[in-house]
Amino acid sequence: MRIAIIGFGAAAIGFIEKMKNSGHEIHIFEKSKDIYSSSISGIRADGKLFVSKEMGGELDVDLDLQKKLVDFWIEKTGNGDCERGSSFKNLYYYKTFYEKGFQPVISDFYHLGTDQLKEVLFNIFEEYKTLPDIHFHFESPVSKIEIKGDKVSIDFDDVFDKIIVAVGRSGHKLIKTIIKAYPELVLDSSRVDIGVRFELPDHIVEDLNKEMYEFKVKYKSKTGYMVRTFCNNPSGYVVTENYGDFTTVNGHARIKDKSKNTNFAILTTVQLTEPFNDPIGYGSNIAKMSNMLGGDRVILQTYSHFVNSKRTKNLYRVQPTLAKEKYILGDINLCYPRRIIESIIDFAENLNKAIPGITHPDNLVYAPEIKFYTNTLNNHEFKNLKFIGDCSGYTRSIIYATAHGYLMAEEILGA
Repeated sequence: MRIAIIGFGAAAIGFIEKMKNSGHEIHIFEKSKDIYSSSISGIRADGKLFVSKEMGGELDVDLDLQKKLVDFWIEKTGNGDCERGSSFKNLYYYKTFYEKGFQPVISDFYHLGTDQLKEVLFNIFEEYKTLPDIHFHFESPVSKIEIKGDKVSIDFDDVFDKIIVAVGRSGHKLIKTIIKAYPELVLDSSRVDIGVRFELPDHIVEDLNKEMYEFKVKYKSKTGYMVRTFCNNPSGYVVTENYGDFTTVNGHARIKDKSKNTNFAILTTVQLTEPFNDPIGYGSNIAKMSNMLGGDRVILQTYSHFVNSKRTKNLYRVQPTLAKEKYILGDINLCYPRRIIESIIDFAENLNKAIPGITHPDNLVYAPEIKFYTNTLNNHEFKNLKFIGDCSGYTRSIIYATAHGYLMAEEILGA
């Protein structure tokens, strides 16, 4: 069997890892120039792994498989170096947050760090490229996929028995093109997470960081929206993430090089109903509006100004870790829907009851922070076209994306 994989990220790696000794011919098409310049956001930025049934995707991934895949990633560091933590396994912290109205998320965390992820990805690539049945094609972006009977072709007329699309969230343009050609693939197209990146001094969350490394909580806000924390980075850095036609904010942390600030996302899950069918378009337009107001930069605001709808003109005690040329002081209220703003504020004010100091006036708020679920796609519609990882709508984490690829390979091998 001749198989094409579009994109080389966590999902593709999970697929290849299971498939590599099967004797099938595998071709990986990656738009980046080489392995050093690949922009795999989930792997390149931070490298947080976890074992949990409560987050990471809509798949049912066995905990033993999750731990097996965590061990796979850690092994590829060459030294086993990672930071570890357990979220809310301490009953005291669980009760503290639960009493304040939060739903704590239980998980084991393993943090590889941005500084050694490049080496991890290189080590994986070096192993795979030596295998006789695996072929890499860099500088090979794919813009069109066409089903031709029991075969599938990509835009330069190369024909395969199966095509595995693993382009992540950043591959939304290709996914949109495929959906336009085959609208029957879409099962659900209603969700997007819109929020902000919070940054504050380490000492405010020092005890939580030491106990858990990452605290994850959910909260039903007064607006009816579900709000959650995401991607906590102790002593970390705020960064930007370029989607091509817009820029969002993100965060990461390194193993060795530490800042004095912690950053994490506060995300509001927006689930809309018919006739809405374009979560990527909705989130993208909000991001573009933010970028337009920021002069193609992300917006930075103090928390007190965020609450009071005032433009920030000066900072005080908390200084940003994001490079100065990448943000502009402004007012997020000008580009975010009010209900989302109210949801974030309600979440932060209640979080302050569990973690005093969260709502200090000079803590920092960045926008846009948007996480695209993409459309949930039907992997049973076509036997020769499959979607894995974050682009499929089923995952939103390194481990779940890796597992999705691994399980898809298992399914193909068992067919």
